Amino acid sequence: MNASTTTIMSPSLGDENVNTGLNKDAREQIAGHLSEILSDTYMLVIKTHIYHWNVVGPMFHAVHEMTEQQYEDLFKAADVIAERIRALGFRAPLSDHSGPSETVVSRAAKAESAHEMVHDLIDGHEAAIRKMRKAAELAEKHDDFVSHDMLVGRMTFHEQVVWMLRSLVTE
Repeated sequence: MNASTTTIMSPSLGDENVNTGLNKDAREQIAGHLSEILSDTYMLVIKTHIYHWNVVGPMFHAVHEMTEQQYEDLFKAADVIAERIRALGFRAPLSDHSGPSETVVSRAAKAESAHEMVHDLIDGHEAAIRKMRKAAELAEKHDDFVSHDMLVGRMTFHEQVVWMLRSLVTE
């Protein structure tokens, strides 16, 4: 990998002169957290889509329909998160095939049964919620109300997904 690729792969301050009332250090910290959340969101898109394609058995229709709605929402959310990183004055990250080291959601979709798939998705969404909660607290600490509000909205989505997925596999 050459030096220019490495530079693009991590969020770095662009030429923008951002003057929105948030200091550079706060914007950089928040953009770093959002970059990790963006990577996790993409991992959930991939995993959810793989499960959507491969679910079989009596739960097929329910899981197939639910995961389609979820991966579509997650894909749209990735755009919103990336645009917030840009608004903070940083580049939305690109990563190599392995992803950033701080990703808490694995793209490895190894579950075979519908129940295993649902439980794996629950784990991924809960991990994303925990990371978003920390980022929301940081955004609030620095009076970044826009990032905080966006993160609260995303946590609301993920918590609803966890509730629905748990309801699906509860005996």
